Amino acid sequence: MGPIGWSEILVVLLIIVVLFGAKKIPELMRGLGSGIKEFKKAASIDENEEETKKIENNN
Repeated sequence: MGPIGWSEILVVLLIIVVLFGAKKIPELMRGLGSGIKEFKKAASIDENEEETKKIENNN
């Protein structure tokens, strides 16, 4: 099974438009964007905590 092509992405987007309607898509994308932002924020906090522990253990 190869990588996902443009035709597959287009079909998925078309299904999303049919299921949710064109008016709800911006709201869904905002929610997705804020979810990704929160995930990145949490990942960076965890990374900073790990670096702090490494520094404390070296001293």
